[in-house]
Amino acid sequence: MFNLISTQFSFFLALLLLAIGAIGSLIFAKKDWLANLWGNGLAILASVSGLVAAVKVLFFGESFTYVINSTLPNLSFSFMVDKLSAFFIFIISLIALLASIYGLSYVKHFYKKYNLGVLGFFYNIFLAGMLFVVSAHNGFFFLIVWEVMSLASYFLVIFENKEKNNIKAGSLYFIMTHVGTAFIMLAFLLLYKTIGSLDFNVIKENIGHMSLLSKNLVFIFSLIGFGIKAGIIPFHIWLPSAHPAAPTHVSALMSGVMIKTGIYMFIRLFVEILSGTELWWGVLILIIGIFSSLLGVLYALTEHDIKRLLAFHSIENIGIILLGVGSAMIFLSLNLKTMATLSLVAALFHTLNHATFKALLFMGAGSVISQTHTRNIEEYGGLIKFMPQTAFYFLIGSLAISALPPFNGFFSEWLTFQTIFNGIQISDIFIKSIFILAAGGLAFTGGLAAACFVKAFGATFLARPRNEKVLQTKESSFSMRFGMGVLAFTTLILGIFAGVVSKIILGVVNNLNGFQQISGIFSGQGKTFELSNGFAIVSTPMIFLILLVVLFLVYWIVKILTNKRKVKIGCTWDCGTKLEPRMEITATGFARSIIMIFKGVLKPSKKFEVEYQDADMRYFTKSRNIKLEIADIYQVYFYQPLYNLVISFSSYVKRIQNGILNAYVAYIFLILLILLLTFSF
Repeated sequence: MFNLISTQFSFFLALLLLAIGAIGSLIFAKKDWLANLWGNGLAILASVSGLVAAVKVLFFGESFTYVINSTLPNLSFSFMVDKLSAFFIFIISLIALLASIYGLSYVKHFYKKYNLGVLGFFYNIFLAGMLFVVSAHNGFFFLIVWEVMSLASYFLVIFENKEKNNIKAGSLYFIMTHVGTAFIMLAFLLLYKTIGSLDFNVIKENIGHMSLLSKNLVFIFSLIGFGIKAGIIPFHIWLPSAHPAAPTHVSALMSGVMIKTGIYMFIRLFVEILSGTELWWGVLILIIGIFSSLLGVLYALTEHDIKRLLAFHSIENIGIILLGVGSAMIFLSLNLKTMATLSLVAALFHTLNHATFKALLFMGAGSVISQTHTRNIEEYGGLIKFMPQTAFYFLIGSLAISALPPFNGFFSEWLTFQTIFNGIQISDIFIKSIFILAAGGLAFTGGLAAACFVKAFGATFLARPRNEKVLQTKESSFSMRFGMGVLAFTTLILGIFAGVVSKIILGVVNNLNGFQQISGIFSGQGKTFELSNGFAIVSTPMIFLILLVVLFLVYWIVKILTNKRKVKIGCTWDCGTKLEPRMEITATGFARSIIMIFKGVLKPSKKFEVEYQDADMRYFTKSRNIKLEIADIYQVYFYQPLYNLVISFSSYVKRIQNGILNAYVAYIFLILLILLLTFSF
């Protein structure tokens, strides 16, 4: 039965189901439960169909190209699903499947508050837009579906429009994403001016006719355009606001999947179409990766809004992916294709891993938020007693994102380290220095990420409740727990069978232009990560088995040693005072020492708020609050001055709008005169 279904049929069936889901959601909008069931139900079916299409391409090589010609010049609805597209379709469909199952229960708290038909409509359009983006093979068509994806995600960000902060976040996202689109349009127009076509295959075949200056401009414009969508520093300012504002299952998709469309185009355009010809391209991306990973995790440490914390970690992990992409481009420019192949495998593996554990963490956060009705970590505490399964799944996600074995995050970061170590062996002192910085940055990022999730998990689930709402919480519904459970299991499976997964991803890289003959990156039978140069070997199943044996031994040793002991349970010694939540270490207190170490970058400030028992007695305080605030250096030193400059310029230009009709007629006359003179010469 599986073989009877073609890849092309499965792919277009997924798009058709999403279209039906979008339209049906609007039709059934008056009944919340039906709109919810229809919108998420059709998305589930479409995701299954998308997974079938992706698996058939990845494992059976059933790629396809489909073109619908248009009467408009240079516009064809051109699709090409090769292994790279199929890899991203697989990620989109997998996360969409579990997010939609999760959403069936999660959106119930929107009943009678918001229009579920609108949510279902834009949700399905958003999923369709992402599938279109990674399969479009014509520049004009790509821009159309890119805009569809961007607009649909914008309306999802502002869905909870009764919250003013969500509208503000949506507006910032709308502006930034369209700035990015403008730069992408400039890149495509420049390609069209030189090549005379917007078809990706034609551009790839004729890229040699393009001047070096034009290639460099295309690279810069594309880096800015797709970098904004990926959330790289310094174009990240929209991401920490927009991702938390969206409903949680949408946040999981935006953070785990949507920002990867920028990574997809980095690989498609820079590595395959432009062939990564310039050394400084890779160096620049590698440096951006270093700064994005380090600053992303540092800003995450300062956050106490659980969804903003996770959003900043997306910036960090995009930085880690860029370490792989940048390394690949450096190696490609030096004609070291074997090393470039390994780098791309590492980047794509971490792309898959980040999608799984970040979606898991967002779903865990959404489960907590749906019960406590707050995103402030400082108001949690002790939730493990009331939401044990959510706590367990969040712990697994925390271990995975902290790159601890046997979970998947460890092995993709391990591969990234191997690519960087290969770069350190290059004789050129400048390139060697960049890779040494990258190795240090990645190691530092891993340590800070672990510290951040000790804070996040500990302050959320351990100790005593710091808010009365915690005492009223209960475990989330089955569909929410199911989505989290499958993702938690996936992070473990991807870790245990990391060697097998890497070889599958190697097939994706080998399918790219210029990488077809590269083989022998890995040796062994899939049970080990064994690089062909013998530099590094690690057995992923063996690590898992060793950890199981250690846990088993520890359990029985403790059981044997304490078997005859009498256990007494009593109250914690409280020094004669009542134990209260204010005695616990807070998330702020936990992160403060690290923040002070990096105060030169983070620019922390303290705000004291004191309430006195009597206005005339300033020595007797009723309450004392200390608030630690962190400044975003990019917003303070780049975006705010730029905003002030635009406002000043706009105020100056506004003088021409004087309300005098004769002046407006004169403006029109002058413009026409200038145009006539221009064209006459």
